Amino acid sequence: MAVPTADLDSTVTDDAPEAYRGLMEQYRRISHLESGSGVLYWDQQVTMPEGGTAARGKQLAALSATTHEKLTSDAMADALDAAEDAGLGDERAANVREIRRRHERNRSVPESLVEELTEHRSHSQQVWKEAKADDDFAHFAPALETLRDLQVERAEAIAPDRPAYEVMYEDGEPYLPLERLEEIFEELKAGLVPLIEEIEASDADLASPFVAAGPSADDTQRGLSGAVLDLLNYPEDRGRLDVSAHPFTSGNQFDARITTRFKPEDPMDAFTATVHEFGHASYELGLPDDRFGEPLGASLSSGVHESQSRFWENHVARTEPFWEGFVGEANDHLGTDATAREAYEAVNQIYPDNLIRVEADELTYHLHIILRCEIDRALVEGDISVEEVPAVWNEKMDQYLGVTPDTDAEGCLQDIHWSGRFATFQGYTIGSVLAAQLDRAMREALGEDRVDALIHEGDLGPLWEWMTEHVHRHGRRYPTDELVEEATGEPLSAEYFLEYVEEKFGELYDR
Repeated sequence: MAVPTADLDSTVTDDAPEAYRGLMEQYRRISHLESGSGVLYWDQQVTMPEGGTAARGKQLAALSATTHEKLTSDAMADALDAAEDAGLGDERAANVREIRRRHERNRSVPESLVEELTEHRSHSQQVWKEAKADDDFAHFAPALETLRDLQVERAEAIAPDRPAYEVMYEDGEPYLPLERLEEIFEELKAGLVPLIEEIEASDADLASPFVAAGPSADDTQRGLSGAVLDLLNYPEDRGRLDVSAHPFTSGNQFDARITTRFKPEDPMDAFTATVHEFGHASYELGLPDDRFGEPLGASLSSGVHESQSRFWENHVARTEPFWEGFVGEANDHLGTDATAREAYEAVNQIYPDNLIRVEADELTYHLHIILRCEIDRALVEGDISVEEVPAVWNEKMDQYLGVTPDTDAEGCLQDIHWSGRFATFQGYTIGSVLAAQLDRAMREALGEDRVDALIHEGDLGPLWEWMTEHVHRHGRRYPTDELVEEATGEPLSAEYFLEYVEEKFGELYDR
């Protein structure tokens, strides 16, 4: 990709009604402030010295307060009213709809609360890092409790007559009702639990040649991550790879940065994390350049975003055709002599006794998510106290996965999410379900054999182009179910994910 030369201040064309142009001028300023906050967040997680936390909290709080003031102002309300009366076409009307939703949702939240919440998030993330490193949940508990209380206060300001948890959920998933998500969870539990039980009873042994080869240095794993990013066409002029405590992606269509982390004893952990984060970056990079700063140039939801990372991680990098083409590269970097089949089996092992969500296999991963969602909701709704979280976590790990962590660092402190917000874990499962549905639609459109051949040959551009055409380029034009129907021809369904895992793991485990 070439560095853009377009004037980003002229993306609202001259033929737009004056009222619409005025609205978009106001909103682009808000969007650019939020984009700047994202860079500060990335810096805090990747390069900022630990001593900078207090100042960074103040910086982010000031930006969030300014953004909130502009978004909820009378001037914004007047601009929205004028634009809505201007007789707009579908795309422009979608921009106005999304801005209106944000304006209405936030206007009753006090600016002082926005500022306090932002500053406390910044503080909580540093406390979480320290608590995890020291295996000390008690150190994190006061920050978690304060954050929970502030988030509940915000949710009650937005919608005092609705459950706070539901309001929080809609921050990341505005158009997929919580009730529909709960139906999907029930379908997945009904299909996955017996499948996992059958696999546990299987005699199949998918030992990893990469683990057996011994520890891998960080430089070695970074080299492997760089090699797969080159294969995936991750652009150097619009992205970068770094290391953080918890892998994440930050950015936009011009600057989409990813991080990973390295485990000496398991190089495939960093490999899959890198591909996963590339999937997130592919969505940002696929958004239309000429819509930067508009809702039409922003990603739709956490679940749709996660569908992109799960597609590239599971439907590309965990396939046998991928490893038939890539195993030589992996062997060169890791000093191993694995066959394509051994590598394919290694990245698809099912191990219910695994403690860590981001290291979990495709099947038990969703039991990790369900566990977190249940604790998340109970904590927000006051059914459990913050102090009870470690014990409840361990009980649910034993219930769902038959394993109990020895430390809180391997248990309830393993994820960064509760240092920032609640009701976010659902997106991971929504993403996996949607990824399978998108994969099926892509294969029907391009041809099953052609998709496998492209993956085998490492010619992955057509796959990214298909996703950009059917998902990325729309930004927030459509609500979630409309986007899914636009891309796949039908509403979101768990059917394709369950069919996919039944077929894949049935073959791998001789079912």
